[in-house]
Amino acid sequence: MANLNIKDKQERTYEAIVIGSGISGSWAAKELCDLGVKTLMLERGRNVEHNKDYPTTNMLPYEFEHRGQITQAEKEANPVVSKCYAFREDAKHFFVKDAEHPYVQEKPFDWIRGYQVGGKSLLWARQVQRWSDFDFEGPARDGFAVDWPIRYKDIASWYSHVEKFAGVSGNKDGLPNLPDGEFLPGYDLNIVEKHFQEQLKKTYGNDRHLISSRCAHIHEARPEFTAQGRAFCQNRNLCQRGCPFGGYFSSNSSTIPWALKTGNLTLRPDAVVHSIIYDEQAGKATGVRIIDAHTKEMEEFYAPVIFLNAAALNSNLILMNSTSNRFPNGLGNDNGLLGKYVAFHNYRAQVSGQYEGYQEYTTSGGRPTSGYFPRFRNVYKQETDFLRGYAAGFSASRGVRPNTEGVGMDLKNNLLNPDQYGPWYVGSHMMGETIPKESNYVALDPDLKDPYGMPQLKISVDYDDNDEKMIKDYQEQMSEMFEKAGFTNIRVNDDHRQPGLDIHEMGGVRMGKDPKTSLLNGNHQLHAVPNVYVTDGASMTSTSTQNPSLTYMAFAARAAHHAVAESKK
Repeated sequence: MANLNIKDKQERTYEAIVIGSGISGSWAAKELCDLGVKTLMLERGRNVEHNKDYPTTNMLPYEFEHRGQITQAEKEANPVVSKCYAFREDAKHFFVKDAEHPYVQEKPFDWIRGYQVGGKSLLWARQVQRWSDFDFEGPARDGFAVDWPIRYKDIASWYSHVEKFAGVSGNKDGLPNLPDGEFLPGYDLNIVEKHFQEQLKKTYGNDRHLISSRCAHIHEARPEFTAQGRAFCQNRNLCQRGCPFGGYFSSNSSTIPWALKTGNLTLRPDAVVHSIIYDEQAGKATGVRIIDAHTKEMEEFYAPVIFLNAAALNSNLILMNSTSNRFPNGLGNDNGLLGKYVAFHNYRAQVSGQYEGYQEYTTSGGRPTSGYFPRFRNVYKQETDFLRGYAAGFSASRGVRPNTEGVGMDLKNNLLNPDQYGPWYVGSHMMGETIPKESNYVALDPDLKDPYGMPQLKISVDYDDNDEKMIKDYQEQMSEMFEKAGFTNIRVNDDHRQPGLDIHEMGGVRMGKDPKTSLLNGNHQLHAVPNVYVTDGASMTSTSTQNPSLTYMAFAARAAHHAVAESKK
């Protein structure tokens, strides 16, 4: 019997375990497998294979029972996830439903999740802007968080590494606060967006810029994409359904199939991670404990290296649930900071307007990106009454007005063939940096359990006075820029959305130089348990203003190479 037990443990032992198959986890697995490491990837959700499991990807509008809309009953049953712009009839199967995985909102927080192989990489907005030293140096300069243990030079080559493989379309813009990358040809701005771009240069010189936002879409054929089995983006703008061409980067179309082809990856879906196993005699983590999503039985897997990439808040949950005599308050949590200093992006504010010029132009076809307004506030020095700053999206479009003239067949033909265009509409939305605070935290609820018997996550995250001041400044500055560009009917809005709907939650397991004030070192290792790496959003010390996924990818690739180098010492 003892021999059988030993054999069973051997069969469940790998050289590395990656928890989570989303954007960062799939990159960790891809790099480990490329380096010859036998890797187990654990995913709590169901298996989703590229193309095979995209049921709506080629459906036409009339093939949807509700023409793409969510029914009132579904909205009432899902008051949180139904707020997400992509939770519609064509993609609702990729989202976690509210009742299936409950959590506690100590303060209102919309937690948007995708539990399946690939995670939210099937649903993300695909915007990929690099950080600069202005972002990595921000906390040290402003004193609102601990100093990052790395700088841009430490991550620049890894940005290049992931950009080349994932495929990033963009332009060489030459902006010090938004470094250029390894770009495929960028998407053009339309005529009114270019007008706004030119007016900014005339009015503000080199201070404010509008660029074509960099996006993870293939815009040029290259051998590295052919080797992945991926093709051109077709500009369908149906990305949330899963792309049959692999035109945008997702774990399902790119990194996971690549890792599987090496023969070094074992993928285990339906594996809800309960905790990381800590061996007190060895002084290190030795494996991962899971609950089978169907049988509810507990299993254990073992490896000398563990990557935690369950998405920011779930990574916090797993560490907090990983208790032992050595770590009674969660794995690596000697300083009591685990789960604290959670931050997010502030998307509450918008500015809109109209433009009466360029009536001889309109738009045709689709485009998977928009204009992007890099941060300009408090970049070189503190110049406002709030800390840090905001980026913004910007787009212009012109719609067709319905022609309701005529009766009978004439009316029918006019409605089917509209030829009257309305004015150009312009719009911008804010992407503000929030300040990591100890009072913004997640914790395990002492009483409530999830369907697997694990503690529910309690979320206590909110806006503060800094966010309110930033919203006011964004609305004032963007309105001024709109006015100087000749836009009219300018309107500002604050939709007062709850934190979380930005889907950019970060922190709780932050990086830092000092084990007294941080959980991870500059290589993403837990200070107290260095064979555990955390490279998803939980590791972020601050949020900056850029969409964060590209940084997670670069972090994961860099840390995987570090782990392999350490194992060879």
